Amino acid sequence: MTSKRPLWLAAAPVLFLLLWSAGFPIAKIGIAHAEPMTILALRYTLVLVLLAPLALILRPPLPKSFRAGFDVAVTGFLIQVVYFGLCYLAFKSGTSSGTVAIVVCLQPILVGLLAPRFAGEPVSPRTWAGLALGLIGAGTVILSHAELKTQGPFGLICTAIALFGMTGAALYEKRFGVTQHPITANLIQYAVGAAVTLPLALWTESAPISWDWEFIAVMAYLVLGNSLLAISLLLAMIRAGEVARVSALFYLVPPLAALFAWPLLGEALAPLGWAGMGLAAVGVMLASRRARG
Repeated sequence: MTSKRPLWLAAAPVLFLLLWSAGFPIAKIGIAHAEPMTILALRYTLVLVLLAPLALILRPPLPKSFRAGFDVAVTGFLIQVVYFGLCYLAFKSGTSSGTVAIVVCLQPILVGLLAPRFAGEPVSPRTWAGLALGLIGAGTVILSHAELKTQGPFGLICTAIALFGMTGAALYEKRFGVTQHPITANLIQYAVGAAVTLPLALWTESAPISWDWEFIAVMAYLVLGNSLLAISLLLAMIRAGEVARVSALFYLVPPLAALFAWPLLGEALAPLGWAGMGLAAVGVMLASRRARG
């Protein structure tokens, strides 16, 4: 007898994709107001400021052991520091968003290759077909939409390490992650992120923040939408489902990010990009569909 999936988990993929994808053009708007590490440090610190009073009032349970807390911290480090931090450094070094997106788009394939060994999850031929279609579709969107450039090898090295950071986070969470109270998990993960990015921002960046209503709106979205809701949904989906299928959702991020960039940044999606978006959607449906049995 199979248990019925909760409604919030069924809706989680759509909500996650919308929140995560919109964050890319919104973060690009933020870069015009502050330097990358400054944005990340401010983002993580604001999350902690919001969660600390809730933790004092609600007193959520702490991890049951040091190892459980350590596992939460490792996942947070891989996502908040390795993935986000190095992607932002790549942008700062002159690497275009298209170049970063193409490299990071390899994440579902990398997860599929490593999942049988590190998460004990075999990848079916249908899932592989979906992953391949998703990669082709997402790559089509990126190539039709973004300029591909890089200023030397530093940006590409950062992007490659960021790819392994997000891949490692997904596999680590699947293998070692256990359900924690969301306030507790977020406090640990964003404390790790702030502990690394805040010193980096202070040591390497000196440009002042351009405070106005637009930057305040950007930070509000990055804190509430990206940092609190999207990451919590992603980790919950990884724990509840097969990691390769959840990772396939990332193929829809470049198309949806391009779609959000249209009204937010005035960057229209080319006709070839629309075709790529449809192909990526078909690939994700194939890779994410649960086998009946």
